[in-house]
Amino acid sequence: MEDAEYQLMDEAEDGMWWYRALHAGVLRVLDPDRDGPVLDAGCGTGGFLMRLRQARPAVRAVGLEYAPAAAARARAKAGVPVAVGSVNAVPFADAAFGGLVNLDVLCHTAAEPDRALAEFRRVLRPGGMLVVNLPAFQWLYSAHDIRVHTKRRFTAGGVRAMLAAAGFTKIRAHYWNSLLFPLMVAQRKVLARDPGHRSDVAPPPPWLNRSLHAVTTLERGLMAAGLSYPAGGSVLATATRP
Repeated sequence: MEDAEYQLMDEAEDGMWWYRALHAGVLRVLDPDRDGPVLDAGCGTGGFLMRLRQARPAVRAVGLEYAPAAAARARAKAGVPVAVGSVNAVPFADAAFGGLVNLDVLCHTAAEPDRALAEFRRVLRPGGMLVVNLPAFQWLYSAHDIRVHTKRRFTAGGVRAMLAAAGFTKIRAHYWNSLLFPLMVAQRKVLARDPGHRSDVAPPPPWLNRSLHAVTTLERGLMAAGLSYPAGGSVLATATRP
């Protein structure tokens, strides 16, 4: 991403409702009993690594980030090792990790999903868990995607097929940010439809931030109770390395 977007991410990811919802959703599906360390591949400025360390201090967490400045910030923020490198050529040994998290990375212009997933499979141990988050629906492509260098958006079915083709099993994928999805569509396709508009990575006013976070908390509760959603702003998927 552009340096300015990394700066916005660094400032927003600790408190902004969307990051809090993403991190909570990933922690909900990430098996805490992984055999081996967990790699955050494409960790950005370290927001999820910090959440993971706070929520599960016994987990050995490691980061990987392409941009050296962002990697340095992630090290400082999360207090864990962060390597500089690409998801297309992960600089770790075979079967080094029990879990791997990849949040909104395979969608980027520089990412090659087939190569990256082959690398994820290589560095995961047999039985290791992959957690992937991706933006949903190509028709929702907008100025935000241009700013953060998103090239592709996905459907839940497309993510399942992609993970299966890469050799993963026990694949589950679901939409989230669903209750707020109509507002997201209005923001991306009406209010911010100009290609020159800034990205959505900016904390809203505190009252609005609290309200949006409350909606995502309600959504996770409904999901935990068994409700599934036909659409949403993102796809969250889990899979196992056989």
